[in-house]
Amino acid sequence: MKNLYKSLREQWQKPSSKHGTANWERKTEWSHSQSFVRVEKPLRVDRAKELGYKAKQGYVIVRARVRRGGLRKPRARGGRKPSKMGIKKITPGKSIQRIAEERTSKHYPNLEVLNSYWIGEDGKHHYYEVILVDPAHPSIKADPKINWICDPSNKQRVLRGKTSAGRKGRGLTHKGKGAEKVRPSIRANKKLGK
Repeated sequence: MKNLYKSLREQWQKPSSKHGTANWERKTEWSHSQSFVRVEKPLRVDRAKELGYKAKQGYVIVRARVRRGGLRKPRARGGRKPSKMGIKKITPGKSIQRIAEERTSKHYPNLEVLNSYWIGEDGKHHYYEVILVDPAHPSIKADPKINWICDPSNKQRVLRGKTSAGRKGRGLTHKGKGAEKVRPSIRANKKLGK
């Protein structure tokens, strides 16, 4: 017999987006709401728990909305052939999830981003739920499993690429052969001429 979290995980692997379903109605509502909305409880409880969420004081869940697609580049003023304009198909250096985390942290400056996970997408936007922690809260300070986030060295950790999405973007989930040019950073390796 499957447990609740396993069945939830399987349902989220292929979420239905047909007209009239709960998922479709949700996304319709989200597209008309604010970009950052604090929610009472996580939509994907299984994923939130995997990433360190606890249903206790000091933890906050925020639904973040970020636009889809590549970078919006200004059109070149000088004359050149359209294929050399460099407007379309420009991929950003950061993932959309990482951008969502960073924008959420700027919206809630007194909280630290623990992690985030995908909850949906439509034609215009990606939606993520971001787990935030209040490092000044007594229940967080008293919990030995999470009080590491209260240390000053973890301030603004999301802006330094310390979350899972940030580490993935920095190439830190990849070790050994084929990963020679990802550490200490892609930029550093570029400068060294490797």
